Amino acid sequence: MAIIKRYPWISHFLGSPTGYVVHLQKGTVKHQGVGQAFFFRPANSVLSEVPVDDQELPTLFHAITRDHQDVSVQANVTYRFIDPVAVSTRLDFGLQTAGKAPATGREQVSTIIGQLCQSHAIDQIATTTLAEALERGVSQLRLVLTDALRADARLQSTGIEILGVQVLAVRPEAEVERALQTPVREQLQAEADRAVYERRAVAVERERTISENEMASQIELAVRRENLVAQEGANARRAAEEKAAAGLIEAQGSAERKAIGAAAEANQIRLVGEAAAAREAATMEVYRGMEQATLLALALKDAAGSLPNIGNLTITPDLLSGALAGLFKEPAATAEITK
Repeated sequence: MAIIKRYPWISHFLGSPTGYVVHLQKGTVKHQGVGQAFFFRPANSVLSEVPVDDQELPTLFHAITRDHQDVSVQANVTYRFIDPVAVSTRLDFGLQTAGKAPATGREQVSTIIGQLCQSHAIDQIATTTLAEALERGVSQLRLVLTDALRADARLQSTGIEILGVQVLAVRPEAEVERALQTPVREQLQAEADRAVYERRAVAVERERTISENEMASQIELAVRRENLVAQEGANARRAAEEKAAAGLIEAQGSAERKAIGAAAEANQIRLVGEAAAAREAATMEVYRGMEQATLLALALKDAAGSLPNIGNLTITPDLLSGALAGLFKEPAATAEITK
């Protein structure tokens, strides 16, 4: 931006690197160019500063399609001033003193370019339907506006060069846009739902596979447990059978030992009995030939060992006579036997 220092009766101008200054003094060009520095008298001088850098002009307007639909067009135009002297004579870029209205050159350029863009865009969109405008409107409008603005005679004579035109958006009304977006949104929602269902189906299938694996593992564990129980039962049964067999063998051995012992004891008892019987037989054979008195005496002798103690013994005459008779009779009998 240019800097103007004011002194009494004279001022000093210091230009900027992007501003082309044109100094007119009494209608004659005294100074012009970029980055100028000079003194001038405000009373008879006019200063105009035209920007020589690239300018950006955003524009927004509405148009009607062939099927009577309203669309909004958003564009951006890049331009520059290639003939600052001509621009300063056609548009107001004057440097005003404090307290005066600012120059309106930029607003004039914006109005001219905006009206040109809107005019050519309306003509182009009027030949297309809404669907075509939304599908190919951006590229078509960019070409149309670029060619039309660069070929415009007024811009060329004014010294304005169009560097480029960018069409940013061609959009219908909000309700129409929502209506157009609904099928796509429903399709996207359907695809999202399908993806969710497929993901759930995959999750269910995985859960089913996991459940089947767990069930198979449980069945395998149950079969192994059953085999283990059967094996333990078989082992216990075998142990019981072995124990029973061992007990049977032990019982048989004990029975056989007892039978052998009983047989030996019975044989011993039989032998003892036979010996006792033989002794008794021999004794009876001896006793058979004895006299009654002898037998009585022997009986008394045997009984005397088992009788209780006798304090007093009374012998009657009859008992004594009988005993004496026996004693005296035995020798006679013996003598008779000897004869």
